[in-house]
Amino acid sequence: MLERVSKGPQRVRTLFLSDIHLGTKGCQADKLLDFLRHYEAETIYLVGDIVDGWQLKSGWYWPQSHNDVVQKLLRQARKSVRLVYIPGNHDEFLRDYYGTHFGGIEVVEDAIHVGVHGKRYLVIHGDLFDVVIRHARWLALLGNTAYDTAIWLNTHFNAIRRALGLTYWSLSQWAKLKVKNAVNFIGEYESTLAAEAQRRGVDGVICGHIHHAVIRSQSGMSYINCGDWVESCTAVVEHFDGVFEIIRWERYGPWLDDPELAATPRQAPAQLGWSPQSDGLGTAFARLLGRRPPPGRALPAPDATE
Repeated sequence: MLERVSKGPQRVRTLFLSDIHLGTKGCQADKLLDFLRHYEAETIYLVGDIVDGWQLKSGWYWPQSHNDVVQKLLRQARKSVRLVYIPGNHDEFLRDYYGTHFGGIEVVEDAIHVGVHGKRYLVIHGDLFDVVIRHARWLALLGNTAYDTAIWLNTHFNAIRRALGLTYWSLSQWAKLKVKNAVNFIGEYESTLAAEAQRRGVDGVICGHIHHAVIRSQSGMSYINCGDWVESCTAVVEHFDGVFEIIRWERYGPWLDDPELAATPRQAPAQLGWSPQSDGLGTAFARLLGRRPPPGRALPAPDATE
């Protein structure tokens, strides 16, 4: 890791990120910012649930670190990096805007990614293949609230474990998998997505949604799940030799190590302004959510200082 830092960011062909859940207290935006400092890609796919519209509608939460993640991604777009945003169920408010661009970021329903060796992969969030999301959204919302509670309990639970010299154990992930298995939340999720990829005549599928990063063969198709940035802090990268790899990010560093963020004055929350005339993602988020942020809070907008 130290050698990589000394040589600058590692170049990869493609980066796949899903389930960041900006706008929630469980989002580990600090680690994601650190990760984005160490990897540069020609193409970045945002594979759904990047912004958590469900949570923002019920209670506003948007700290500076979440703003910094959006600014970081917008800078990548301005540097000619191709960014493709595939909305998920938590940011479904963007599904009315397929085919449009926000700050250079393409919004599409799904995408076909062509690998180095010509293999074709369906890139899709995956919630449409979750029987609970499709047929019992109220139950999914109830499960989401329970999951947020589990995340909060998990933080305090592991603080006690650290004090006792014990290793990290994810109570929230254990509870989520147990509950989802009990009520069949996923419903043979991987098999269903592999079957969809086969139906579309591609070689594999790259998805998110269930917060479980994995690369494996499913029914003769490549199944790749990007993981999440709430618990596991995982992403999938495609190297220039065509190899796909899961990166689990455990390193942590202060934001101001990033020269781009350091070059932009960091404002206190009370100083962050809301500009309805700005044409960036902030305006889109507010319009699509049908609300403005509370006084003294900000939504992301393009950085006019760059």
